[in-house]
Amino acid sequence: MNLKIKYALLFVLFIAVLTDNRVTAQSKPAGGQKYDIAAFLYPAYVNDDPRLRPFWPKGIGEWETVTSVQDRFPGFYWNRRPTWGTINEADPAVMSMEINEATKHGVNVFIFDWYWYDGRPFMETTLDNGFLKADNNNKMKFYLMWANHDVVNTWDTRLNKFNENNVIWQGRVSRDEFEKIAKRTIEKYFKQPNYYKINGKPVYMIYDIPQFINGLGGIEQATAALKWFKEETKRAGFPGLELQLTMWGINLNYSGFDGSKTTRPENDFVKKLGFTSSTHYQFAHFVNVNDDYLNILNNVKKEWDHIDATFDIPYYPHISVGWDNSPRTGQSAVVKNNTPDNFEKGLRMAKAYVDAHPKQAPLITINSWNEWTETSYLQPDNVNGYGYLNAIKNVFVDGK
Repeated sequence: MNLKIKYALLFVLFIAVLTDNRVTAQSKPAGGQKYDIAAFLYPAYVNDDPRLRPFWPKGIGEWETVTSVQDRFPGFYWNRRPTWGTINEADPAVMSMEINEATKHGVNVFIFDWYWYDGRPFMETTLDNGFLKADNNNKMKFYLMWANHDVVNTWDTRLNKFNENNVIWQGRVSRDEFEKIAKRTIEKYFKQPNYYKINGKPVYMIYDIPQFINGLGGIEQATAALKWFKEETKRAGFPGLELQLTMWGINLNYSGFDGSKTTRPENDFVKKLGFTSSTHYQFAHFVNVNDDYLNILNNVKKEWDHIDATFDIPYYPHISVGWDNSPRTGQSAVVKNNTPDNFEKGLRMAKAYVDAHPKQAPLITINSWNEWTETSYLQPDNVNGYGYLNAIKNVFVDGK
């Protein structure tokens, strides 16, 4: 074969491979699969974290809330039981099992809820002692969502029935405290080889923007602090920071921001702060969840269309398993008909959204891996077995 023709054919083949790969330069999917399925992980199910004892004195974290429902509310309808038992997720052997089960079913990223109160980290043992010490954590990526909300009596089943909402710890931090958090995060987590990145930039999600702004002293101060965080990330050797917004109404409250010269003040507010992408954390943040799951999905689709029309930054689609936080308080709005089959319909909706946005990373977020007391979890139980995990596997692994 003529050498020029041979090289020409090789070039065509190379271009075809690139064209067929929707991810291209945007993101290298974790574990080699085509989509990045990222489940939020709530790190309260541990046996060896002394800072959790004031809320759950038995020493098993929020499993205490899960296992005591019938004692606190005799005859109550909520009676879920974990197939894996009340596991200690800060045990690396347990986390190794979870990583195997997650990745086998198509969940290849964990988004760890991460907390900082009273000048130090809180509920960090699941990540530090469990995930990062698991012998197979190279199979899975992770990133952080800073859950910077106040802590009230919700977690403590002895007190939450009084509905007093006393603030135990404030989520807001000063500039000095924020710099301490940011530097620690860069060194301790961003530099982990399996930290999730988009275009080489570590992804970092912030939960409560009003708390952040109030702690820093205003929008201008918050903007300056986030700009500094990006510069620090670059100084650490990364091309930048993928700063991810938790998209919900409270975070788009631009009070004090001059939006009089724009028709899209929410977009300008988010861009001013320096956010470069967004996703949701829970359906409960933006739709009426006291409804049928299929009706909720219709409203979610409308919200995605609104986001596409309003914001310039990429939005990564979010699907929640459900919502019912009555295990904590005995009362709640409740998602109805959120069967694994209907959850799978939501996943297909998210997949279609990703496919329609091929220039952005193939990221889909899910609430959640283990939010048992909010009844929004993928882990197997006595009601649906492995149904929710199998739904992910059907769509993103088996391609059914």
